[in-house]
Amino acid sequence: QVQLVESGGGLVQAGGSLRLSCAASGRTFGRYAVGWFRQAPGKEREFVATIVQTDASADVADSVKGRFAISRDSAKYTVYLQMNSLKPEDTAVYYCAATRRFSDSFYRMTTYDYWGQGTQVTVSS
Repeated sequence: QVQLVESGGGLVQAGGSLRLSCAASGRTFGRYAVGWFRQAPGKEREFVATIVQTDASADVADSVKGRFAISRDSAKYTVYLQMNSLKPEDTAVYYCAATRRFSDSFYRMTTYDYWGQGTQVTVSS
């Protein structure tokens, strides 16, 4: 079992940057695929980015492509979400999630077994 703690959220102006961190307990975090999801008020939670456990390949949603990047620091048991050129529509609670399972669909919330508590990101116009 792994526990996840997100940090790095906050208030930023449009065009600014933030880096979210997802810190995990347990030294086997490198064996987990990790995803970032977000949920805006009144909307469903949606996929943002994922990094898989096999070859550390990564993918991001079309809505953030070219602006967001996901990366992993295995030595620190941490996965990052670098968010640049932020827009007001990026405002949401951001959650990281993890699973040891191998899947063909890391874009789905149901793929993940462990979730963090979320961190608020607010982008002002």
